[in-house]
Amino acid sequence: MTDHTSPNAVRGGETHQIADDDHPVLTTNHGTPISDNQNQLKAGPRGPVLLEDEVYREKINHFDHERIPERIVHARGSAAHGYFECTESLADITVADLFQKKGQRTDVFVRFSTVAGGAGSIDTPRDVRGFAVKFYTRQGNWDLVGNNIPVFFIQDAIKFPDLIHAAKMEADRGYPQAATAHDTFWDFIGLMPESTHMILWAMSDRTLPRTFANMEGFGVHTFRFIGKEGKSTFVKFHWKPKAGLASTIWDETVKIAGADPDFQRRDLFERIERGDYPEWELGVQLFDEEFANSQPYDVLDATKIIPEETLPVRIVGKMVLDRYPDNYFAETEQAAFVPSHVVPGIGFSNDPLLQGRLFSYTDTQLSRLGSVNFHQLPINAAKGRAEAAGCPFMNQQRDGHMQMAVPKGRANYEPNSLAKVGEPGGAREDAVGGYKTFPSEENGQKLRVRPESFADHYSQARLFFRSVDEAEQAHIASAFVFELSKVSLEHVRTTMLANLRNVDEDLARRVADGLAMDLPAASPTAAPVLDMKPSPALRIIRGPLEKHTLEGRTVGILIADGTDAEALETLKTAIVAAGGHPMTIAPKVGAVPLSDGSTVKADKQLFGQPSVTVDACAVILSESATAKLLKEGAAVQWVMDAFGHLKAIGSNAAAKPLLDKAGVEPDEGVTDLADFVEAAKKRYWDREAKVRTLA
Repeated sequence: MTDHTSPNAVRGGETHQIADDDHPVLTTNHGTPISDNQNQLKAGPRGPVLLEDEVYREKINHFDHERIPERIVHARGSAAHGYFECTESLADITVADLFQKKGQRTDVFVRFSTVAGGAGSIDTPRDVRGFAVKFYTRQGNWDLVGNNIPVFFIQDAIKFPDLIHAAKMEADRGYPQAATAHDTFWDFIGLMPESTHMILWAMSDRTLPRTFANMEGFGVHTFRFIGKEGKSTFVKFHWKPKAGLASTIWDETVKIAGADPDFQRRDLFERIERGDYPEWELGVQLFDEEFANSQPYDVLDATKIIPEETLPVRIVGKMVLDRYPDNYFAETEQAAFVPSHVVPGIGFSNDPLLQGRLFSYTDTQLSRLGSVNFHQLPINAAKGRAEAAGCPFMNQQRDGHMQMAVPKGRANYEPNSLAKVGEPGGAREDAVGGYKTFPSEENGQKLRVRPESFADHYSQARLFFRSVDEAEQAHIASAFVFELSKVSLEHVRTTMLANLRNVDEDLARRVADGLAMDLPAASPTAAPVLDMKPSPALRIIRGPLEKHTLEGRTVGILIADGTDAEALETLKTAIVAAGGHPMTIAPKVGAVPLSDGSTVKADKQLFGQPSVTVDACAVILSESATAKLLKEGAAVQWVMDAFGHLKAIGSNAAAKPLLDKAGVEPDEGVTDLADFVEAAKKRYWDREAKVRTLA
C-alpha cells in the first residue's frame, strides 16, 4: 500500500492513502468512488469552499447527526452570563455595533467545555477547552466560537469527523473516556503531519488549565472586519485572562479528577457567588493582505499562529462574567453556538476549516435541538434588537417543529403588497444597515487540492516548543511519554518519534528515552522546516500572563483542636486583604475548639478536601494535634501533595513534625506564617526536580 501518493497533486503536504488489493475503494454512502478524502472542493487552491461538494456535505451531515441529543464534541460544558465593554472604539475599522463607542456594553453568554469527553465526564482531563462567546448585540447575535489554544489539529474541515472518531473512545471497546492516550488517536496524529503544531500545544500545560478564569481564549481562524466604505481588515481574536495564565501539574490534575470531578465548574460558580468575577481583555491582531502575503506561512491555515512579537495584540475591550445560569439545562445545555452567526462589520476568510464550520454547526444544532426554531429558545434568542412587539427577529420563516412564536397575518412571503390594504406586510431588506458580505474576487478551477502554502507542518511546532519555558518543555516531553506509553502499536509510536525529530531533536530524544525506544529516521517533510524566532508570549511559566497574586485564589488552612486562634485570624485577614479566599480545613467540620476557648466551624473536612483543590497551603496546629495527625494518612498526604505540586506552604513551629514526615524540604516557598501570604502568590518551579523525574 502506498500511503503518501495520489493521482491528485499533493501541494500541501497532506497524507493521501490509496486503495490497493488490501484496501477497498472509499465511496460515498451512495456508492460513488471518492478521489480525495483530504480536501474540500474549492474555487482555486486558496478560494472559498463550494456548497456543491456532496462528498463533504454527506460526510459532515452524517457526523453532525451521530449523537442524539448530547453534543458530539464539547459535551461537558459550564457557562455564565456577563457583559462585554468596548474600551477602544474600532469605528474606523468595522461597522460592528459593539465596537463603535468606548464604554458601550453588550450582554454575553460564555460556555467553556472539554472536547473529547461526554457530558458526564470530568472537568480536568488533558484536553483542549472550548471558549465560546455569544454576544447579544443591537445588530443581532454574534457567536465567536473558539478554543483555549490558537491553532487546530487539521487544515480542512473534511477531516474533522476522522479527527474526532480517532480521539473519542475506541469504537469496539468504548474506552478510554475523555482521554487521547490510546492507539487510534495517535495513529491518526502520526499520519497527519499537519497536526504536529497542535499536538505540541495539546501535550503542553495549556490543556491542564487551573480554572476557566486562568485560560486564554482564541478565535483560532482569520476573520474579517468590514468598515463603512466596505474596506476589509483581517483580524484574529484573543481573550487575555485578568486572573493570569495558570495551569496544574499532571499528578495534581489526576488527583483533582478523583477528589472533585466538577472542580472547574464549581470554581466558576463560587467565584461568581463571592464576587470574584472572572474577567478577560479582548485583543485583536489586525492586518492587511500585504502583511499576510509577507509571512512565511499562510494566514488561512488554522494550524498556524501569527506570533505576537511579529504582530502585537491590541486590546479593545473587556469581558466580565457576573451571573451564573438559573438553570443548567435551559441555558448551558440548550445554548447553540454557530460560527456563521455574525453581525454587520464581521466577515469570514477562505480558511477551509472555518468554511466547513460555517455549514456544520447549524446542521448540528438542527439535530441536537430537534428543530429549525432553536433560535427561539430564550438563551439563543437575539436580545439586543428592539423590533415591533418585542420580537428580536423579523422574517417570513414560519411553522416547523417547536414553533414558539405566533406569527400574525398572511404575509409569509416577500415581496408582497398587503400593507396597501392595511394588513401586516412583514419585514423588508435594509440596503444600508443590513449585513453585507465582503466582495472578494475569486478566480480558479473547481479543485480538491490544498495550496502549497499549507505544506509546512513543523516550523511552527518547533517555534512553540522552543518558545516555552524549560519547565514547560519537560512537561511536554513527559506528556508525550505518558500518552505514547498507552499506545500498544509500536509502529504508531515509531511514526510519532519520526515526526518529532522534525520539531526538535532534543524533544524526540527525550521522548524516545522515556519509552526505551531507538530513534527512527526523521519522517519526510513536504516543505523546508524553518527556525523561526522564539515567541515568549507563548509561555505560561515565567511568561507575560503569569501573575503572582492571590486575587481570586483559594488558600487552604489546615486546623485542628487547639489551633492558635490569634494566628488563624491574623492569617485569614491577611489573605482577604491580598484578594484571596481563605478556606479552613479540619479533620471534623463541626465546632473546632481553638486555643482561646472559642470554637470555629471548619469550611471543609480534611478527607474530602485534598490540597489539590486549593492554590496554597497553611498549617496551624497545636503540638497535641500534630502528634495525632502524624498518624493520619490524609493529613500527611495533604502536606506532601502541596509540596509535590510546587505550592507555597506556611506553618507554625508546632506543625513542623508534620511537614518533616511529609518530606517537605526548605526552599523559598516553605515559610513561617509571617511570610506566607507573599509566598502564596506563586508556584515554585525550581522545586520540581526534587519531587519528580521528567522526560
